[in-house]
Amino acid sequence: MRVGLYARVSTLDKGQDVDLQLRDLREYAGARGWEVFREYVDEGQSGAKDRRPALDELLADARRRKIDVVAVWRLDRLGRSLKHLIGLLDELHALGVGFISLGESLDFTTPAGRLMFHLLGAFAQFERDIIRERVKAGMANAKAKGKPIGRRPKIALGDLRTAVDLRGRGESIRGIAGVLGVSKSAVHKALLSSAVRDAEKSLGIPSADPVLQGPV
Repeated sequence: MRVGLYARVSTLDKGQDVDLQLRDLREYAGARGWEVFREYVDEGQSGAKDRRPALDELLADARRRKIDVVAVWRLDRLGRSLKHLIGLLDELHALGVGFISLGESLDFTTPAGRLMFHLLGAFAQFERDIIRERVKAGMANAKAKGKPIGRRPKIALGDLRTAVDLRGRGESIRGIAGVLGVSKSAVHKALLSSAVRDAEKSLGIPSADPVLQGPV
C-alpha cells in the first residue's frame, strides 16, 4: 500500500513545525506496513485556501494512481471549511484512494470509516440546505418590505449623458448612483468608458476627463 503523507502549517514564525505531524504519520505508516510514496508539505499556507502547491501535487499523484491512501495528522491540516473537506474526500473516494486522519481516528479504508464519510457528506448537505433556506427567507422578507431583489441594474445608455453632466457639476459617484438607481461601480464603469471614447476621438492621448475626478 503506497501512502501519501500530507502536512501543513499556516505560519513560519510562530513556532509551528511540520516535523511533529510527519513523525506521527511516518510511525503510523510503518506500523501498518505501508510504503511512504512521498511527503507533501505546505508551509506558510492557510487551510482556508482551496489551492495549495503541495496539496495540488498530492491530488495530481492520486489522479495518476501513484498512491493508494492519503494520511493527515488532523482534518484541519487538510482544510478548514466543511465544503472544501467534503469536496476533497469525495474526489479521493471517486479515485478509489483511501483516507486517514490520525487526530480524529478516521480511517476511510474500513467499513466503519466509509460510513463516517457518508455521514460527513450528509452533514455538509444539511448545512447547504440550511443556508439556502435562510437566503430564500431573507429574499422573501426583503420582497415583502418592498426592497429590490438581486443585483442593481447597469446604467442605461440614455442615462450616460445625465451621469456625465452630474459629474461635471461635481456630484459624487454615490450621488449619481442614487439618482439613476444603479450601483456605484456601474456609474464608474460608464464614466470611464465615456472618457475613453472621448480620448479616442481626439489625438489618441489618454483623457484626463473631469468626470473621473472628484468625490466618490
